Amino acid sequence: MKKYALITAGGAGTRMKNSLPKQFLEVAGKPLLMHTFQTFLRYAPNIEFVLVLPEAYFEFWQSLCQKHRFPHRHQMAVSGPTRFHSVKNGLKQVPDDALVAIHDGVRPLVSLETIGRGFHYAEKFGNAIPVIPVSESVRITENALSETLPREKLRLVQTPQCFQARLIKKAYNKNYTESFTDDASVFETDGHRIFLVDGNPENIKITTPSDLRMAEALLSPR
Repeated sequence: MKKYALITAGGAGTRMKNSLPKQFLEVAGKPLLMHTFQTFLRYAPNIEFVLVLPEAYFEFWQSLCQKHRFPHRHQMAVSGPTRFHSVKNGLKQVPDDALVAIHDGVRPLVSLETIGRGFHYAEKFGNAIPVIPVSESVRITENALSETLPREKLRLVQTPQCFQARLIKKAYNKNYTESFTDDASVFETDGHRIFLVDGNPENIKITTPSDLRMAEALLSPR
C-alpha cells in the first residue's frame, strides 16, 4: 500500500514565547518542520506528504524551502480551528487505498523504527498508535484530595498515529467534540479497537524553550 505522512503544523506556538510559530524555528541549521520531513524521508524516500498549515504561512514555508534548498514536493492543506479540523482537511488529499501516518510537525525526533512499526501494524490491524511507559509516579487530583494511579497501567501517547486511510477518513466524517484529543480517540468512536505499539522516548513534542534546547542537542550530530 502507498504510504503517506500527514504532517500537522497549525499551532501558533504561544508557549514558546516567540513571535514565529515553533514549527518554523531554526534548530541545528534548519526549521524544526524540515527536520520532521527529513526523518520520514530517511524512512522511505518515496513517501508522499500532506502538510497542514495556516494559509497565512503557505508562502513563508515555500520561501524557507527555497532558502534551505528543500525541493521535495508535497501537497498542502489549510489548518482549521482545532487539530481535529486540520487532520480532517488533510485527509481529503489522501487516497482511500493508502496507509497514512498522522504526525505532529514539531516531533522531529521520532525514530525510523517507530515509523516502521506504525506502518507495519496499521496495514495488519487497521491502526497502530505509538506509546511509551510512564516512568514517574502519577497522582490524580479532585478538589483537595488526590490518589496515586498505578503507573504500570499508564502509557504516554505519541505520533505518528498510523491508519488504513479509508478507515480513518470514515472515522473523521463526524462533528467535532472536545473528547477528540488525538486521532486514536476519533478512530475509537467509530467502533475500532486501538492497537498500541512501542514508541521511542526521544520522540517529544517540542513545546517549550527547554524542549527546543533538547532538540538542538539531539539533532546537531545528525
